[in-house]
Amino acid sequence: MGMHELIRHGRGARAALRRPARAGSAAAVLLLVTGLSAGTAAAGTAAAAAGTAHAPTGGLRAACPAAPRGQARCYALFAPQASVNAAIAAGKTGTATTPQGWGANAIESAYKLPATRSPHQLVAVVDAFSTPGLERNLAVYRAEYKLPPCTSASGCLRVVNQSGRTSPLPPSGVPYGWDVETMLDVSMVSAACPHCRILVVEASSPSFADLAAAEDTAARLGAQAISNSYGTRETGLSQTYAGAYDHPGHAIVVSSGDSGFGPASFPANLATVTAAGGTQLSRARNARGWNERVWNADGGASASGCSAYVAKPPWQHDPHCPGRTAADVAAIAWNIPIYEKVQGGWLTLGGTSASAPLIAGVYGLAGNAAAIKPGYEYQHAGSLFDVTVGNNSVLTGSGAVCGYDYLCVAKKGYDAPTGLGSPDGTGAF
Repeated sequence: MGMHELIRHGRGARAALRRPARAGSAAAVLLLVTGLSAGTAAAGTAAAAAGTAHAPTGGLRAACPAAPRGQARCYALFAPQASVNAAIAAGKTGTATTPQGWGANAIESAYKLPATRSPHQLVAVVDAFSTPGLERNLAVYRAEYKLPPCTSASGCLRVVNQSGRTSPLPPSGVPYGWDVETMLDVSMVSAACPHCRILVVEASSPSFADLAAAEDTAARLGAQAISNSYGTRETGLSQTYAGAYDHPGHAIVVSSGDSGFGPASFPANLATVTAAGGTQLSRARNARGWNERVWNADGGASASGCSAYVAKPPWQHDPHCPGRTAADVAAIAWNIPIYEKVQGGWLTLGGTSASAPLIAGVYGLAGNAAAIKPGYEYQHAGSLFDVTVGNNSVLTGSGAVCGYDYLCVAKKGYDAPTGLGSPDGTGAF
């Protein structure tokens, strides 16, 4: 019985779930499409009943609450750097006040980014609500890593509502955690492309309709690259807003999600976007100077999914998913410092909320975003670091959840948690 027959016939599907899934088998694909497995179905049901899936259980917590029907959730995870902030408050200097984690300079090194380039590109981030003190917070981050200033007075930074106007801006996102998301987004664009201009489009709410309106505005205002660090499990309802993420001449990047192997996330499931997975970086004594693996830590992991709603795009050829597979590429999603004063100062961030704006910034740095089409990276995989270590099972930490298939385990070449790999300069963008 093929996969489509298994889906149509509940008895066959249940039988498939009771059998161990072989890599690449119809059962393995079915598990991904439905988001179930013999070992995780009960846990998934419990998580759904609680209104969230695979919430972080360690030191970091989700910035945004679970999203109700018709809304998206930001994917940022964070924790205050208490010792650093206390040292700063006490007037200390030196290493005690140095933010912990991989800052802008480390990111530029890990991905061999020619950060001194001035590509004259506008990179947009689409988020919900407003972030009080955004410009001041960003100034602290950029000064810490010796990046050039980016201010509204110079025209480098522009903040607008979902209609494209500078006022009135939406209500504060602080009660909802979207301020953390927005600060992460502008910081990652800054790290990847310090000389790009940044457009922040603030939707009135996280509803599909408001975020779609903000997306359209980002394209209308001329952003060559647009970052979206939010999502929701794909449904027929979410698919009705797919058109907002289809803007030829604009590279649209979307976080794949933070819940590991499972159902595809909207809008990362769309064939008109670049879906960005997440990785973890560590220093290494090798030619690159870094090791990189699938992000899977603290109860979250780079999401991968096989779309049940979107057909396989012509530039994607992985064999075990009949629809669109996410992700396409990946970048750092763990141990990242940013500054948000209202949350206490320096924070440690995680989640694919970091990888999407970073990749959008790399598109800006490359300067080609207005000319390339979706799938461009698949023609230039040689300009990516192939990530071949790790898996994205948040429950077991084992590739057994997908039969040790590329759909949840990093492999040589394409794999779903990290796509084709992470940036090695700008050649793939």
